[in-house]
Amino acid sequence: MTRLPLVLRGREFPIPVVLAPMAGVTNIPFRAQCRTFGPDLVYVSEMVMAVALVHGNERTKKMVAFGPDEDFRSLQIYGSDPDFVGKAVRALCEQDIADHIDMNFGCPATKVTRKGGGAAVPVKRNLTRAIMAAAVKAAEPYGVPITCKFRIGINDNITTFLDTGKTAEDEGIAMIALHARTAEQHYAGHSHWEKIAELKQAVTSIPVLGNGDIWEAQDAIDMMDQTGCDGVVVGRGCLGKPWLFRDLVDAFSGREVQASPNLGFVLNVMQEHAQGLMEIMGPDYGIRNFRKHCGWYLTGYPVGSEVRRSFATVSTFEQLQEISSQLDQAMTLLPGGERFTRGHTNGPIKVVLPEGYLDNRDDLTVPDDGHEMALSGG
Repeated sequence: MTRLPLVLRGREFPIPVVLAPMAGVTNIPFRAQCRTFGPDLVYVSEMVMAVALVHGNERTKKMVAFGPDEDFRSLQIYGSDPDFVGKAVRALCEQDIADHIDMNFGCPATKVTRKGGGAAVPVKRNLTRAIMAAAVKAAEPYGVPITCKFRIGINDNITTFLDTGKTAEDEGIAMIALHARTAEQHYAGHSHWEKIAELKQAVTSIPVLGNGDIWEAQDAIDMMDQTGCDGVVVGRGCLGKPWLFRDLVDAFSGREVQASPNLGFVLNVMQEHAQGLMEIMGPDYGIRNFRKHCGWYLTGYPVGSEVRRSFATVSTFEQLQEISSQLDQAMTLLPGGERFTRGHTNGPIKVVLPEGYLDNRDDLTVPDDGHEMALSGG
């Protein structure tokens, strides 16, 4: 099976690794932290709604902002209305905001799928095709590549990934990524890498990337070896572990992967990350926003529940420093701690679709989900 290079807007990325967009996580400071460890990879910003981009507001402008040192700007949009998607992509291109635009077809949130949006969109073949076509047409004059990420399907009985992948190939999508879980699985259980292999066999002219259960660098190598995919998308595995990208670069370059860092190293990275958030968001909101990252950074380190609670309620940078100074800097990760799950673990869930949604999978009815979609990277 022929491996295809990861090329976006004429730029080849020799290490075929992409950061998955994650709401409330993959903002400027987090991406900067990741690039410190793994430069020259594709780091995607938080997802933004197409409707919000068209109407525009200050919050949206902040979400599509990039740091001055980001020389390749990737962002993800969500939209289930071809007209709004086209307008949003055109606006991003006209204003030269992004070098690469990814589209989300994988959000499994009930409040979204019950209106026919998110992971439910690929069930409607013609609507999916129309959304892709609108995005590609809007971006084409500017040379901005459109990619997309999707799941296996609704559940084991309603799978859509092969149709979605082939449609993407037909409509000029530059690259596709499969989160190898169904919407019903949500974030539970193991991802089905064999589906990535099926997709790679079915879609041969554009790169096919795999996503799911990459907790260590070796997982990425194993995924590509087992599935033949052209690259990997990393999501939850890098939460509180931005040095995973260093490990991935080393693994793909044939170098030995470094041992997991001791706690002192982790605490230093935590403080750098917190400072970055405070600079962007202000000291008060920035440090509060950082709280959720603390648990991820400490995953696998036996610091104790009281220390974890202290970090989870920190309200100043000085408190963060004080708590850190009291810990054993030489503390090491527990055996197997590299594989401790980070981020979402909930599932399986019952996927709710609109009444009669499956009666006609070829209609072009646009979901009424514009006010519901506000989350995750799917």
